[in-house]
Amino acid sequence: MPLAPDPLADGGVTGFAARLRRGDITAVEATRAYLDRIAALDGALGAYQHVAAGPAVAAARAVDQALAAGTDLGPLMGVPVSVKDLFAVEGMPTTAGSLVDVGDAVGAEGPFVRRLRAAGCVLLGKTRTVEFALGITGASAPRGTPVNPWDARTPRLPGGSSSGAGVAVAASLCGFAVGADTGGSVRVPAALCGVVGLKTTHGLWPAEGAFPLAPHLDSVGLLTGTAEDAATVFTALTGGRRIRAAALDGLRAGRLTGSFGAEPELERAVDEAAAALRRRGATVTDAALPEAAEREEYFTAVLPARLVGTLGAERFHRERHRMDPVIAARAATGLDVLPARLEALEERRARAVESAAARLARWDACLSPTTTVTAPAAAEAADPAAGLALALAMTRNTQPVNYLGQCAVSLPLPRAAGELPAGLQIACPGGADARLLAVALAVERALGPARRPDLTAFLN
Repeated sequence: MPLAPDPLADGGVTGFAARLRRGDITAVEATRAYLDRIAALDGALGAYQHVAAGPAVAAARAVDQALAAGTDLGPLMGVPVSVKDLFAVEGMPTTAGSLVDVGDAVGAEGPFVRRLRAAGCVLLGKTRTVEFALGITGASAPRGTPVNPWDARTPRLPGGSSSGAGVAVAASLCGFAVGADTGGSVRVPAALCGVVGLKTTHGLWPAEGAFPLAPHLDSVGLLTGTAEDAATVFTALTGGRRIRAAALDGLRAGRLTGSFGAEPELERAVDEAAAALRRRGATVTDAALPEAAEREEYFTAVLPARLVGTLGAERFHRERHRMDPVIAARAATGLDVLPARLEALEERRARAVESAAARLARWDACLSPTTTVTAPAAAEAADPAAGLALALAMTRNTQPVNYLGQCAVSLPLPRAAGELPAGLQIACPGGADARLLAVALAVERALGPARRPDLTAFLN
């Protein structure tokens, strides 16, 4: 049986919206197409934790009826989407990637999911997450590790913690995906899976109704096929004006140096992207950001301490044997973090945010590789010690964005046939999300469209 076409393949979200209103496609047809793709591919890929097929078709039917009656909810009306399994969605279970019951920490469906419903989105189901969102490789034992769709011969890690979201978008198992980013959890899976990942400014969208890893850092994010789709979804959900591509001629971009880095292959790919921007009139110069190096000490202490605080020490000790061994080992270090140390780290972070903002004021945006490596083989994270070391190394370029209160996007870099995906991280000051997306649109047009994976070998 042939694989159902991706309903958003022709023109993305905007193209789908036009076709829906012309009557060329219905929300029910689009929803069933994605459900068919999930049925055909997800047995091998494992992107979804829960698929709500019946409710999704019913919601899509209601969208078609509303549109026929003259009610237009905007550009996201009828778009089938997935939601990371950290967020409560009425009628769907929430596991936070764990076998431990954490429903008390999640609560009822929150305002962001309600915003999706109000925009007319069709909720297909929940995508898998690394347990408690405390992991960047995507490996997670309790509920399973999704398979990166770019290599059918060697199982590869998808990145995390929005692991299922990255796989779902890369394999076109949804129109777009909702994730969450505390230290790179949207951008890393986007980079390793070859899609776009938007980490919004902390607090731009409310995170209530989601499992809290670190509430003062957690940001709701999007994974989409293109920057154009990310801008469209962002505008629809914030109510702002349409975002247009920035002019590259005269753009001032900082190429982050120092603690930012990656394997030589990825450094070369970013250098080639920077050269492409220069050819179009942009100025790209080295940018030092010494405050970024502070992220390692900060995240090593704060995230485990916050997680243990959410779970409670008693529950952690009681349920530890049911947790992923890497996650449990990281969380256990939080038991010994004293409140005075957390306070000192937060005071240091506040100073770093201020000094970094002043340091970067001369640039419109900053560039770096999103990840330090391309998608590792899953076997590299099988040993807990190796998995922990890999996780700590992979966050080198993404955690500083969260630490310094910035917003950022990961765009797919041009790659040759046979090469694994790689991401270009673009960062802007906190609150400059619209500017960030304007730059991302311009860069996407300069670099060209991203390739898509060959899914043939994954078909059931």
